[in-house]
Amino acid sequence: MTTTRVRPWHGVMVATALPLEDDLSIDLDGYAEHCRWLVASGCDGVVPNGSLGEYQTLSEQERTRVVETAVAAVGGDRVMPGIAAYGALEARRWAERARAAGCRAVMLLPPNAYRADERTVIEHYREVAEAGLPIVAYNNPFDTRVDLTPELLARLYAEGLITAVKEFSGDVRRAYRLAELAPGLDLLAGADDVLLELAVAGVVGWVAGYPNALPRSCVALYRAAVAGDLATALPLYRALHPLLRWDSRTVFVQAIKLSMDLAGRRGGPSRPPRLSLVPEEEAAVRAATEKILAEGLG
Repeated sequence: MTTTRVRPWHGVMVATALPLEDDLSIDLDGYAEHCRWLVASGCDGVVPNGSLGEYQTLSEQERTRVVETAVAAVGGDRVMPGIAAYGALEARRWAERARAAGCRAVMLLPPNAYRADERTVIEHYREVAEAGLPIVAYNNPFDTRVDLTPELLARLYAEGLITAVKEFSGDVRRAYRLAELAPGLDLLAGADDVLLELAVAGVVGWVAGYPNALPRSCVALYRAAVAGDLATALPLYRALHPLLRWDSRTVFVQAIKLSMDLAGRRGGPSRPPRLSLVPEEEAAVRAATEKILAEGLG
């Protein structure tokens, strides 16, 4: 469990959902068990305090406890916290706390809720890099309204500010452009529903959502895909895709938590502003999950 991994952002890193009680308090014991179960099921590590972990709704104390709980459960070399914040100073503090907790890498969005220009983005990453941990950049232009283009990522990499990128734009063509501009930059798949396409393009990791409910089948998919075993990967990808595509939708947290509940894991409710799925969404997620579980793809 505590074996040191050379690059802790490689492999299947699960963006963990956070189990909540009916009163919306965090079930930390349940979260620890969930982290252990994911690793025991073949996942390489966990990414707490990402969007799937509802970090925006957590207090400072809760956010700290979540990271500490994950580290205690599976070891710091398997924990890569999200450290997104409005500004660089706060993000650097989260990076320093992650280092103190024993984590060996962090995942960082551009400035949150601020449409930063290129100069601002570079200085944001420069400040956080002072904490001394490897940074995996997270490109999510839909949420941040800041697009980490291949050209900008190449500059961040050239200046030694990032080591990898979680790519969530959905544009698979960027993988090839990044390989040309920054061949040493590690590419991680960031959206579940383009995993196979990005694996073919050369990813070394997957920051994944649906392993929260279906870890073994997702790990099998990833391993086959990166090995180029399309005979195994493609049928599995097609079977899972009706669920994987929910990872790219606005209600991805609620959808994945529902699938967790159906798979016998505790997903539970979500905190506001997230509401329950509407009946049509719930029916679709429920039907797809039950079909996959009936096929033994847990």
